[in-house]
Amino acid sequence: MNIVCLDLEGVLVPEIWIAFSQASGIPELKRTTRDEPDYDKLMRWRLEILRAHHLGLADIQRVISTIEPMEGAKAFLDALREQTQVLILSDTFTQFATPLMRKLGWPTIFCNELIVGQDGMIVDYRIRTAQSKLSTVRALQSIGFQTIASGDSYNDLGMIQASRAGFLFRSPEAIRNAYPQIPACETYDELKNLILQAL
Repeated sequence: MNIVCLDLEGVLVPEIWIAFSQASGIPELKRTTRDEPDYDKLMRWRLEILRAHHLGLADIQRVISTIEPMEGAKAFLDALREQTQVLILSDTFTQFATPLMRKLGWPTIFCNELIVGQDGMIVDYRIRTAQSKLSTVRALQSIGFQTIASGDSYNDLGMIQASRAGFLFRSPEAIRNAYPQIPACETYDELKNLILQAL
């Protein structure tokens, strides 16, 4: 049995933190997992910036409400789900992802949780499990699934490399150059064809 595991941001929807950086006028928040391989370091840094600017969850959610899936993303996802099971694996948070899942037709997503204070400030976050994407792929494999994975960032490499087939999608040049053995593509048609050939 096959299951396709897809990253969310940069693959199906724009990067949330980049959108928030632009809306808030804080350029430092443009840094993502495409730039920083250490997710905990990245998130701790983000939370410090939010505290320094007195920005809470509601401020980020207002921006998220304006984000639309990438052009063609929902059609790609719908076509893929007609052929096989699809699971979105993301390091984002349920408080960020829910409105985006609505726009994508409610696909299944495994992600993390924010811890929010009574004042609406984000005080911490709870990771579902260590190396969540890789751990989930291995868990799926342990119960009889063959995984096919795709993502664009450093934190997707583990699940891509551990899967029967894996693909980079719209990845930065630095990642493509560092991992030339991983097939890379730029369009949903290309990615769909690669995935269907691997099923």
